[in-house]
Amino acid sequence: MDLMKLAEEIIGGRRLTREDDLSFFLMCDLEELCKGADRLREYFIGDKVDLCSIINGRSGRCPEDCKYCAQSAHHHTDCEVYDFLPEEEIVKACRMNESEGVDRFSIVTSGRALTGEEFDKAIHAYETMHRECKIDLCASMGFLTREQLHRLHEAGVTSYHHNIETSRRNFPNICTTHTFDQKVETLKLVKEEGMCACSGGIIGMGETWEDRLDMAVSLAEMGVDSIPLNALMPIKGTPLEDLERISEPDILRTVAFFRYINPEANIRLGAGRALLTNDGEIAFQSGVSATITGNMLTTAACATIRSDKQMLAGLGRDVIPEYQKTENR
Repeated sequence: MDLMKLAEEIIGGRRLTREDDLSFFLMCDLEELCKGADRLREYFIGDKVDLCSIINGRSGRCPEDCKYCAQSAHHHTDCEVYDFLPEEEIVKACRMNESEGVDRFSIVTSGRALTGEEFDKAIHAYETMHRECKIDLCASMGFLTREQLHRLHEAGVTSYHHNIETSRRNFPNICTTHTFDQKVETLKLVKEEGMCACSGGIIGMGETWEDRLDMAVSLAEMGVDSIPLNALMPIKGTPLEDLERISEPDILRTVAFFRYINPEANIRLGAGRALLTNDGEIAFQSGVSATITGNMLTTAACATIRSDKQMLAGLGRDVIPEYQKTENR
């Protein structure tokens, strides 16, 4: 397979589908694959890197049994447990991220879905941030209804995050308390609401390469706009705690073929950047166009917003958010 020729065909309008034999992605030269993926990133996305940051708005006691998750009540971890954060704390974090030049800010909550009084608190917090800040707003609150998504949209939220996690085949091996199809239905509601659909998953959970290809195709079929790819960082107390960490070449191969299959989406680095050279510098030259960032004072997070922006600027990438460009016009 001539990977650069394939990249040019994709630029010309070709799209890879479930009917194509995609097995060549698993055996082709990695350097050539990454080079072609970067050509696609350059053409479809350009040099702008989309930076998003998150705040854990509600933590722990999740009734779902996702095997990778520290916040599941089914597992025995040292996860923090607290109810929905005070609005003042959320808005303060939003303002800090805006001052650092992050593109978007998201409240993420544990649990099957944020409902009732806590959901109302979230709506009020988003209304405040939308009124007082210029940063784009995102949410990740589980299986919301059509009405809830509309309320979020009206409150200023433009993007909703809801990972499918893995392939349809492998999903029951990772979670049994909800289904792959329930994930898909929620993402359909997000698209129907006119919000940016953000959905990806985790690699390194014992899935096959074919599962990773299948996940990439499923996301393409749904027209997902932003695809966060996380490399599993096994957490003590979860069923996956003893899995070997995925290698950098395997991460690079995965992000690169995700770019070929989803050429117009933002391919976003999530968890596991510590497994990559210089927090993912090579990945940003292999098809990646976005990342989750943040000034997280933990042993797991080695990069900060400023170090990310410095590294990306060194690659010639644009790390200035649109709201700052508008201010300077």
